[in-house]
This record gives sequence, structure tokens and C-alpha cells, in this order.
Amino acid sequence: MSEISILAILILSLALVISIFRFITANEIYTKILTVNLIGTKIVLLILLVGTVSIEKDFTDIAMVYALINFISTIVILKYYEDKEASK
Repeated sequence: MSEISILAILILSLALVISIFRFITANEIYTKILTVNLIGTKIVLLILLVGTVSIEKDFTDIAMVYALINFISTIVILKYYEDKEASK
């Protein structure tokens, strides 16, 4: 691994820790849901970064599937809470 890749992994990991702290301190449910989406996006970036460093290309497929699941689950959960608040 090159030094730039290690630095990028460290910076992304720090951003991930900050996002987790934001999730813990958030009060609104929508902020928590979008923070989980942000954490998922950062995990996709970490997977892609590891995939560029390694020889195998399987990481790109894994990252793409994870990104799609992250996006779809966020939309579904937001729609659920929107419908739940509309019925009140």
C-alpha cells in the first residue's frame, strides 16, 4: 500500500468516527436516518479504496451492491416515517 492510500484510509476512518458521533448525538429521526446513509456511503468509499489497492477486482462489485442496498433502504425507511407522521 502506498502512503497516500494509507492517509486516505485514515482520513476516511476519522470522518466515519465523526459521523458515528453525529448519529449518537442527533435528536431527530430524520437526522439519524440520513447519518446512517452517510456512514454507508463512507463505507462504500473505504471498500473502493481497498479495492484499488488490492489486486482483486471483486471489491468494486461488492461496493456497488452495498451502495444500492444503502440507497434503497434509506428511501424505504424515510418513506415509512413520512407515512407514519402523515397518519397522525
